[in-house]
Amino acid sequence: MDSLNKKGKMTSIFNTTPPKTINDMVMDQMCNNPCCFFCIMKEPDTSSRRSGLATCFKEMSVINRDDQQHVLVLSGLWNIAMAQPDDPEFISLGIFDCMVSLLEKGTNDRSWLLRDQNIYIPYYAAHVIGSYTMNKVEFAEKAVLAGVIPPLMELLRGKISWVEQRVAVRALGHLASYERTFEAVAAYEEELVRLTMNLASTCLDQVYTKFVGVKDDNKRSKYHCDLLTRGVGGLEMENRKAEEWASQLQCWSLYLLNCFACKERSLNLICNQGFLVDLCGMWGGLVNHSSPAGVGLIRILCYSKYGRQNISESKQVLENLCHLSRSSDDWQYMGIDCLLLLLKDIDTRYKVIEIVTMFLIDLVELKSLGDRSNLGENITKTLLLDYKQSKFRIKNSHVLKALQQTWELKVERRKREKTMSVEKIEEKRVLVNLIKQQANHVFWLGDVEEAIKMYNEALDTCPSKLRKERTVLYSNRAQCYLLLRDPDAAIRDSTRALCLSNPTNSHGKSLWRRSQAYDMKGLAKESLMDCIMFINSVTTTTTNKRVKIPYYAARMISKQMEATWLFVNAQSKFTRSDDDYEISSNEDDHQLECDEMMRQMMMMMMEKKSIASGLSTIIEEPLIVKGKNWREMERARRRNKTAFNVMARSM
Repeated sequence: MDSLNKKGKMTSIFNTTPPKTINDMVMDQMCNNPCCFFCIMKEPDTSSRRSGLATCFKEMSVINRDDQQHVLVLSGLWNIAMAQPDDPEFISLGIFDCMVSLLEKGTNDRSWLLRDQNIYIPYYAAHVIGSYTMNKVEFAEKAVLAGVIPPLMELLRGKISWVEQRVAVRALGHLASYERTFEAVAAYEEELVRLTMNLASTCLDQVYTKFVGVKDDNKRSKYHCDLLTRGVGGLEMENRKAEEWASQLQCWSLYLLNCFACKERSLNLICNQGFLVDLCGMWGGLVNHSSPAGVGLIRILCYSKYGRQNISESKQVLENLCHLSRSSDDWQYMGIDCLLLLLKDIDTRYKVIEIVTMFLIDLVELKSLGDRSNLGENITKTLLLDYKQSKFRIKNSHVLKALQQTWELKVERRKREKTMSVEKIEEKRVLVNLIKQQANHVFWLGDVEEAIKMYNEALDTCPSKLRKERTVLYSNRAQCYLLLRDPDAAIRDSTRALCLSNPTNSHGKSLWRRSQAYDMKGLAKESLMDCIMFINSVTTTTTNKRVKIPYYAARMISKQMEATWLFVNAQSKFTRSDDDYEISSNEDDHQLECDEMMRQMMMMMMEKKSIASGLSTIIEEPLIVKGKNWREMERARRRNKTAFNVMARSM
């Protein structure tokens, strides 16, 4: 609504002076209004309070004149619903009927909506519905009977703005998640699915162009600013909250689509090839790391034959799943699950096997991942499901060679080593260490190719049971491939080392080496996650209270966080499509703003990865930005080179 973007159209309901509360703001009015919500809430007698609340909700539903307390009451109800979503009292007193009435007013009467504080009402009303239907199916049923779905659909259609769409799709997602209320939502199935798919694909562009990209705070929607920051906070806080809300809008849209995909409904719409590709880019970002976002929906689709058929036909989707399966992302197991489901289906197996084999073979020595045990064995069995017959159906020689190596490693070698005595294993251990030392020596003499040959020999000699030794050998060989500028080989060996590490994905040097290799290939998200896990390994192994984060790791994180910023694609489109739009004329100011946002996002991710203790050190590390003189840049270059050498020297 363009008319809502004009400053001064409304007065903020939020008091910017901290000591004031909502009750303080209406204290003078409470005694003059017999239906005052805040007075009724203080009533000590239960029956009188319940009777008063029921009357209050009815009055709010039918009064046609403007009442400034409506917004204050809804703000109070929002707080209560968020804090006590399972409390049945308001549900039994008609709160859903009240919210429906207010939503209908907001969506049908534009003049009423734009008067005074009424613009805030639809947001609060939809949020209250979503909170009370979040956990209990009984509440959801009462909400449906009260008629909440039609006005929520109006908000989802974009009748007001993206802020109201966010709370509408949240509430509809809760209603669609229950068997007893799903069909009521499904009455709008085709329209709802199309709207939600479009919202998931375009919401980041929408939030950026209508809010985050608007650098002049006088041109931003005032009521959006107030809702985002509760009336206090500047441009930086508004941007940070807008990013969080945009991510939630996308993730809740995907959650609603999941409700249909789980029941194999509207798969012909959801499996649109363009949308499947879009899903691969829906990461959720660091601000919403608790949601599996796009890959979560892709995995749901892989459980159905129709979904597998469509996913197997998209090379881009398959490659994204493959990269995820070899990452340290929390959703790594989802990528593996999808690939295994595609391989186990005889109708899709030979459509995908030539792509996914070259990735999954690096995971065959994986013992466990989260609560999944013997995952490597499952991968091996799936890859070798019809090994002898597959030789005649696979034309790619590299894939055939990879399957042959997997057969040798996991079948033939296991047979040979099964009868190997403890003494023989120890002899092999000594021999392997000798070869490794020779390879290290050759490496430092500068003959990297010869070092690779010697690491190959050591790996061929090393028994499968010596997982620690094999971890080091793979990791060292990965370092050689890095120096030869072969990122694919470095990723393969680093991944194998990380699968052998205990726990999985915990070998620090391999994480850093793979992060560098992913950076070479331009895979920013994978590089970022590995770098964060590398820092985690540094902080958990040190005994110092103040952890020193390597400078080169801080630089890598800064680089990749900028590349994976939630709005990076939207910003690129926005800049290209509207050159006259006032974004920022000062590149240095823009860089500083991005750096600050990256630090804030990193704070959240560090809390997730349990490395907040080292965060202050990272933030204090200097960054090379435009305008620094050559001496500073040269000192930074030397620090990076020294740090790299220290890492390599410990091979």
